[in-house]
Amino acid sequence: MLATQKKTDLIQRFRTHEKDTGSPEVQIAILSERIGDLTEHFKTHKKDHASRRGLLMLVSKRRRLLDYLKTHDSDRYRDVIGKLGLRK
Repeated sequence: MLATQKKTDLIQRFRTHEKDTGSPEVQIAILSERIGDLTEHFKTHKKDHASRRGLLMLVSKRRRLLDYLKTHDSDRYRDVIGKLGLRK
């Protein structure tokens, strides 16, 4: 789980309007942060397979959200990819 302050910072950075908390951009940013935290967790806990399953589910959910954003608004997709640095 993300700390409350970290999550609110992510929401403020990626929101599209004042009361936005659930747009695809915000969801992708939160998922990316959780994926990064779990990746660090696996560097020390290599045999934590239950959490690894959760990581795979998070990655696939982020992929689905990115695909949705790419098909509906490619400018927003490129903006999110650029801010998060997901593609090379």
